Amino acid sequence: MEVGIFIYDGVEILDFCGPYEVFSSANKLVNEHLGVSLVAPTQAPVRTRGGMSVNPHYSIYSNPHFDLLVVAGGKHQGIMKNPTVLHWLAETAQHTRACASVSTGVFLYAEAGLIDGKKVTTHQQEIEELKTKYPQLNVVDNTRYIMDQNFTSSAGISAGIDMCLALVKKRFGDKVAQQTALQMEYTWCL
Repeated sequence: MEVGIFIYDGVEILDFCGPYEVFSSANKLVNEHLGVSLVAPTQAPVRTRGGMSVNPHYSIYSNPHFDLLVVAGGKHQGIMKNPTVLHWLAETAQHTRACASVSTGVFLYAEAGLIDGKKVTTHQQEIEELKTKYPQLNVVDNTRYIMDQNFTSSAGISAGIDMCLALVKKRFGDKVAQQTALQMEYTWCL
């Protein structure tokens, strides 16, 4: 299984580091390869919202096929106006078994027209904007994460960890998900 996490300038640190830790920890517990990598608009270092510099593994121009694509949240307003990124997202999502978003990452999927009619959630402070800007979505508030067929979205920041543990559970079973949370010393909000 290959997991790609899309990051960009202004990305929220825990929105990608939390999911990265979940999948890399789960990889130690399963009998199959579970790769996780960071993908960005280019190979250049990404500057996070908190000022951290992060080197992506791949650019959108040269990345492997993903079984799961996670789009992290953060200062998303600029990146969601990038037509090259939206085209890549739409193309990649078509060939990906499952897609997910952490926090405001859902805005990129919505802008690309990939989740119309789906139940979704986002950071509590962005719920009303998501409802207003994308009335074709079924926006759910007061939930940590929500699964709708092959798309899963989470509320803000730490909720992405809960969502990714749920995705591990869906793919590898409850025991692996519980062991992953235990290894991370994380209290999982089911």
